[in-house]
Amino acid sequence: MNKKICVVYTHHKLGDLIWQLPYIKAISEHHSQKVDLILREKTQAKNILKDISHINLINYNNFRKGIFYWVDVFKLIKIYLKNQYTHIYILDKVNKPAIAAKLSRIKNIIGPGIGNQKKWLTVKNFLNTQDANLNYSEQSQKILRINSISINNIYPEININLERFRSGNPDLEIKGRKIAFGIDSFEDYKMWYEEDFVKLADKLYENKFFDYIYLICGKEKSYLADNIIKVSKKNFFINCSNKDLNGIIFALKNSSFLVGNNSGPINLGAALGVKSFGLIANDPVEELKYSKIQIITPDNYSNIRCRERIGMKKLTVDKVFNKIMEDLNQWKHQISYYHLQKIKISI
Repeated sequence: MNKKICVVYTHHKLGDLIWQLPYIKAISEHHSQKVDLILREKTQAKNILKDISHINLINYNNFRKGIFYWVDVFKLIKIYLKNQYTHIYILDKVNKPAIAAKLSRIKNIIGPGIGNQKKWLTVKNFLNTQDANLNYSEQSQKILRINSISINNIYPEININLERFRSGNPDLEIKGRKIAFGIDSFEDYKMWYEEDFVKLADKLYENKFFDYIYLICGKEKSYLADNIIKVSKKNFFINCSNKDLNGIIFALKNSSFLVGNNSGPINLGAALGVKSFGLIANDPVEELKYSKIQIITPDNYSNIRCRERIGMKKLTVDKVFNKIMEDLNQWKHQISYYHLQKIKISI
């Protein structure tokens, strides 16, 4: 019997989905075939993940609560039966996809099994109560490990065909060197202040790092971009708050590096292969330890969660600028050394 594999992930944040990409790939590699996904529509995964070779089909389910709970269960059942899945992998502790799989008589239902979910799984190996304290990446790593699935790369990677994102964004193709600032966040307490982004921009411009800066934020936080442009009074900012995700991806891929808050754009940029600096002062760095983001924290950083935005003031402009300078100089040295070694080999 041919296997048909589906991976379900119910969280709505783009950053959370990006952290799960290595484990989706590991499942695909374990079964030596492409996998289908069921995700929330808010992730816009059908667009973002379209060019990833080990993903076949993406379906959306909104995983609602209350009176819509069972409506979404039946939607899942319909998807499961239509595609005749033999294996359902659930990468979080939500019961709904496991219940739907059981009612669909799917023989292989694998998930973390935290709480009541274990009642609906078909495997004997699942996480224990203490594992609920692990972050989402660590939970997924353990789910796969205890089910004998190897993970060859823990870092999220998104391959895209950039030409798909060029259409409708001629204003982003301005000539010159570009960098990007990720200035918003779903949680306000994670946001660096606009005046600090302005001061950082001035220091980077004085050191000839860019000609233009893309300001990356959602439409609902467009006031942040407006404030930065107003305070700066410079004409090197490109306001991307009116751009959809296509425009954001196109801007990120045209940037030599990204500086941003702990939010979706910084995770997206790092997964797209853009050198990314994450500004962390009010939340634990452990959330990003399975990412290629270059984390910048204040001196005497306490590594605990603080839900007051004023805590971001502990991360000074000088600290951010110096860390960027240090990291980029080291990167340039490594590139130069790499090219020198290639020359020696060719000789």
